Amino acid sequence: MKQNPQLHEWTGAFGREYLARNAAVVPGDIERRADQLGSMLSACPEPPNSILEVGANVGKNLMALHRISAAALYAVEPFEEAYRLLTSNPDLPLAGSAQCSGDALPFEEDSMDFTFTSGVLIHVPPEGLAGVVDELVRVSRRYLWCNEYFSKQPETVTYRGEQDLLFKRDFGRFILERHPGLRVLATGFFWSVIGPYDDTTWWLFQKR
Repeated sequence: MKQNPQLHEWTGAFGREYLARNAAVVPGDIERRADQLGSMLSACPEPPNSILEVGANVGKNLMALHRISAAALYAVEPFEEAYRLLTSNPDLPLAGSAQCSGDALPFEEDSMDFTFTSGVLIHVPPEGLAGVVDELVRVSRRYLWCNEYFSKQPETVTYRGEQDLLFKRDFGRFILERHPGLRVLATGFFWSVIGPYDDTTWWLFQKR
């Protein structure tokens, strides 16, 4: 697994602290995710038959997708402790999984109908972002979705007192400029007041 300072933090003590804060499933969490993810999936011309989440953590998004989609679900997660919880969850039947980073996905080109990240690209250092995006596009056969914090200009944000662990930008523009052959199907905003996600912007692309 490729390492960088950010991945080192997320797979160590900092990652354990995040896991302690966020691993538990609170009442209504999965249902609200399912509602919001369902509205996004409705923008796909045809429903995906396979879905891969890169940076799945313990799998809450996939648990929600399992409730609303018949697609085979796949997951990638670099942090060993989160990966163990993810793959041992009896309520999440995964068709496949891998403990690895997003810039080296162990899947064939065009092997998944739908690839996505949610709150993951924000933690990828700018110099490594292209590699992760390229892998998401390479593995996807039909759709790519990203749900991340938005900023018109790239910026680094202090995160829980730490520097260089959270980066905001217009991720949709970055993806489209790097892969201009993608078609924009829809964009949207998740509002923290009515759902489990932070205030995040999402972009749904289709491979031509």
